Amino acid sequence: MAKTPPELLERSPAGMASNHQLQRTMSLSFFSPKLSIYILAACVTLFVIFHIQSLQTPPDSSSSWYSCSLDLMRHGRRISNTTTAATTSAEEVISSPSTCNYTNELNALRDKLRQSVTFLPLKDLRYAHAALVGHTWFMSSMYDAHDEEGEVQYQRFPSPSSSGRLLCLKGRDNHDGSWNSYALAWPDALPHNVTLMTSLSFISYNHYNYDNIWHGLSAVMPFVAWHMKNSCVNPERWVLYHWGEIRSRMGVWLASLMEATFGGPPYVEVFDGVEEGSAICFEKAVVMRHNEGGMSRDQRMEVYELMRCKARAYCNVSSEELDHRRRKIGMTLLMRTGPRSFKNESAVIGIFERECAKVDGCRLMVAYSNNLTFCDQVKVMSMTDILVSPHGAQLTNLFLMDRNSSVMEFFPKGWLKLAGVGQFVFHRMASWSGMRHHGAWRDPNGELCEYSEDDRRCMSLYKNAKIGYNETYFSEWSRNILDQVKTRKMEEASKDPALTSNGCIC
Repeated sequence: MAKTPPELLERSPAGMASNHQLQRTMSLSFFSPKLSIYILAACVTLFVIFHIQSLQTPPDSSSSWYSCSLDLMRHGRRISNTTTAATTSAEEVISSPSTCNYTNELNALRDKLRQSVTFLPLKDLRYAHAALVGHTWFMSSMYDAHDEEGEVQYQRFPSPSSSGRLLCLKGRDNHDGSWNSYALAWPDALPHNVTLMTSLSFISYNHYNYDNIWHGLSAVMPFVAWHMKNSCVNPERWVLYHWGEIRSRMGVWLASLMEATFGGPPYVEVFDGVEEGSAICFEKAVVMRHNEGGMSRDQRMEVYELMRCKARAYCNVSSEELDHRRRKIGMTLLMRTGPRSFKNESAVIGIFERECAKVDGCRLMVAYSNNLTFCDQVKVMSMTDILVSPHGAQLTNLFLMDRNSSVMEFFPKGWLKLAGVGQFVFHRMASWSGMRHHGAWRDPNGELCEYSEDDRRCMSLYKNAKIGYNETYFSEWSRNILDQVKTRKMEEASKDPALTSNGCIC
């Protein structure tokens, strides 16, 4: 028997009945008991999520969300039990008068999230005994991250580690950091009366201070490393903390270096325009709290190289000056006044002056760090191959010399036994910035301490003591280093006689 063509079958009464039956079957299958189960499961899931913080309190049956959940479950059961469910569309389910107003419910949820933001003390006194260990006592509930082993440790907000939440701060106390606090909040559920700081913010924690150029540089250097790894993006503002207490400024030297590095003066935010007790949240924030800890030597050298180049450009140190200087040997005595200065400066200057005069092309410069502007220091260091200086913050300038330059350091009596690892910071800095630290001379003579020489109470006597000299030792030491530098510069000139700069590459 020949089969009826599909088009004839659709027009026939039987075909029409079959088609109607198919549509009814599809409608019934769409609004089957399975749909009811899905709706019920969704309601239960939402109910649990938005009541998870109040499990100990029975839900208020009069609350809008609770009523909404019950109403939606009842509506789902009605759909699954009625015989007319087959004619009910999905649009009708959503727009049904018995279905809740989801906009209102989302607003209620957002309000709950706002109220659930919990602020914790920036300075957590529980970790005061180990402030520099582990998480530190600054934002102690947060963990640091780093992109690769040997790179800077930091926190970034928002990020996957913060689950997309923003960093918020509250308080601007500059005497007790435990009165200042922090929290994380969702971007669309920030606390009430919040001030949102747009663009990128750098938030720095420093266990020491921002006026001492060594401690200040140690705190901000990781931001330069992060800047280099992130397309050289610049911050809109800096927020500075010391023991959780807010600070309003960087030292002049440090601020000048950051201006040179980032192409503009750093704006230090102190939240003056924010109402007392109100929160401040940051659209984007990077937090550093471990100084340069964790950075590899290679990364440190890259950072110092960039800052050196930027500082020289900022201070108009021309390539012609540098090329001319590289044909000579520059020896600089960077002197201190007061604590840890030389007892007899003229005698010390005379020793190095005589040894420098014996070497063709050697030029001696005597400078006092407290009388030099930032750019003065940059220019002096740019002309220096051998830096002679007592231990002190002024030695931080050593990274501004050309790579492979030499450092000679001097200490008062008692430092080797009593000063701890801090006395070696410039030895390490020389290595990290590509310089050569040629050891240190430690004065064996000084005031007598009433305690034994290895008693730490003697350090208060020795810390800021003045430094003597040993003419024989100083002469031989400087002579050996001058010979090494002369040989090195001759080798460098033969390899690359035309030294040029390609600019500062971030």
